[in-house]
Amino acid sequence: MTGPLVIVIGASAGGIQALTDLVARLPAHLPATLLIVVHIPPDMKSHLHTVLQRASLLPVSPASTGEPLRPGHIYCAVADHHLLVEGDRLAVTRGPKENRFRPSIDALFRSAAYSHTTRVAGVVLSGMLDDGTSGLWTIKRLGGLALVQDPQEAEYDSMPLSALSQVEVDDSLSVPALAQRLIAWTQLQRAPEETEVRLTEEERARLETETGIAKDGRGLQRQVLSLGTPSQYACPECHGVLLQLQEGGRTRYRCHVGHAYSASALLAQVSETVQLTLGQARRAMEEAALLSNRLGDEHLARGDARAARTFHEQAQVALTRSLQLLALLDDTSGRSDVEVE
Repeated sequence: MTGPLVIVIGASAGGIQALTDLVARLPAHLPATLLIVVHIPPDMKSHLHTVLQRASLLPVSPASTGEPLRPGHIYCAVADHHLLVEGDRLAVTRGPKENRFRPSIDALFRSAAYSHTTRVAGVVLSGMLDDGTSGLWTIKRLGGLALVQDPQEAEYDSMPLSALSQVEVDDSLSVPALAQRLIAWTQLQRAPEETEVRLTEEERARLETETGIAKDGRGLQRQVLSLGTPSQYACPECHGVLLQLQEGGRTRYRCHVGHAYSASALLAQVSETVQLTLGQARRAMEEAALLSNRLGDEHLARGDARAARTFHEQAQVALTRSLQLLALLDDTSGRSDVEVE
């Protein structure tokens, strides 16, 4: 296989400093294209390219659809859009969220592996939960290079630890060592046909479908229902049935609309939904207490003490239930082992 070398990097919480240090150590004429995804709030304009440009000898710019993969150039994902590789060009899309994020690290990694197989290196840096694990597994499955930041160095070690536990990574290194490893990888002269892995028809169909969904969201039209078996769970975002997808030794989930979750991301989203639902119930109880008290006061002003007492008692019951819900909120947030960014 010919074509440009592609380095894909994913980071989340605590990852900006690691990214800055990494790109600062890369030479000005690196013969590879770098693509970077950092989790960005959808309503916030990203200035990542500006931050990285201050440290990098390589030109850095926000990604845009249709741009060619230029060696020696860094492209950053923009807010609320996936960054994908489509052949020798970039695609910036608003496909369904994956692991609760858009841009998604997994979506980028998967698309790069699908397009360039052995000519891809993937790097997972600091972050919470496990976005990047599935994509790095795909890169490794197709013969690419899989690297992870040393969890002891990472500010948040969940993403590196997840990748290490699920993927046979090539190295887990400090940021300076990661930079040297990537430089050495770009200088290797190897015959890709000697290392390229042949996918089964099922694996190829799944990879093509999931990459396509990240691009255009047409899950049903792309036969997403054939990718796995129905689970007991509903998609937290659209409430469609989630399919179970087996990947190596782990289970992932995807609905027919295209939203995708790892087990950890799904649990985090469900826990967040529980918190939101309890909060809404508490608000409703306190509104009921306010209204009952007002009705009680009005009846008391009219001389109807019996009705006033009934409404005041209802208000007290509602306030008691509100405090019980508050205790539940504190309990579920305090005891949760889920890390939510």
